[in-house]
Amino acid sequence: MEKQEIRTFGRRHGKKLSLRQESLVRDVLPAIAPTESEQIDILEIGFGAGEHLRELTIANPTKTILGAEPFVNGVASLMSAITDSNNQILPEFQRIRVFPDDVRLILNSHKFNFAEIWILHPDPWPKARHEKRRLLNADFLNLLSKHLASNGKIIIGTDHWEYYDWILEQVKDTNLCEADSPHNIIKTRYQKKNMANTDAPKYIILTRP
Repeated sequence: MEKQEIRTFGRRHGKKLSLRQESLVRDVLPAIAPTESEQIDILEIGFGAGEHLRELTIANPTKTILGAEPFVNGVASLMSAITDSNNQILPEFQRIRVFPDDVRLILNSHKFNFAEIWILHPDPWPKARHEKRRLLNADFLNLLSKHLASNGKIIIGTDHWEYYDWILEQVKDTNLCEADSPHNIIKTRYQKKNMANTDAPKYIILTRP
C-alpha cells in the first residue's frame, strides 16, 4: 500500500468567498497553473494571502515565481490582488504561477530547478502530539534539495523559536547546510504581528554544499 503523506496544514477553506473571488478561482486561476515546460525561478510555499509573493514578483520582474498554497481563501485573496476590475492579471504580476494544493504533490510529479525556495512562518504545530505534522522535517527538506539549483537557497523564517531549533536538528539529517551569507528579507504584516511574541523572527538560509 502506498504511504500517505501526513497533512502539514490546517483548514483548506475559511469564510465563504465573494462572487468575484469565486469567479477568479474558477476562471482565472487555471490559466496561471505552473507547467513543467517553463522555467520557474522562485518557489514560495504557504504564501498565505500572497503579500510576500507579490513583493517578490515586483522585486524580481524578470523571474517566474510559483506560489503553493492549499488554503483556498488565501489563494482567492492573492487572485483579487493581482487582477484588475475586468479580472485580467495586472502586468506586473504576469509571471506569477499558482498551485492551490499541497506543494509535495507537484514537487513529486514535476522536475523544477529553483534558485530560491521561500517558506515563511510555517505552522509550528507546537503541541507534542502534532509534531509529526510539521512540514520542515528532514524528508521534506531533502525533497526540496532535489529541486534546488546550483548555488540556490532555501530561506526559512519563523517566529517560533522552538520550531527554529527543531528545524536545525532536522537539517543534520539532510544533504543541506547553513549558508553564511545573509539574504534580503521582505517584511510582511504577518512578520510584524509576531504571533509567537518572541523578540523577532529567526531565519535559516540553506544551500547544498
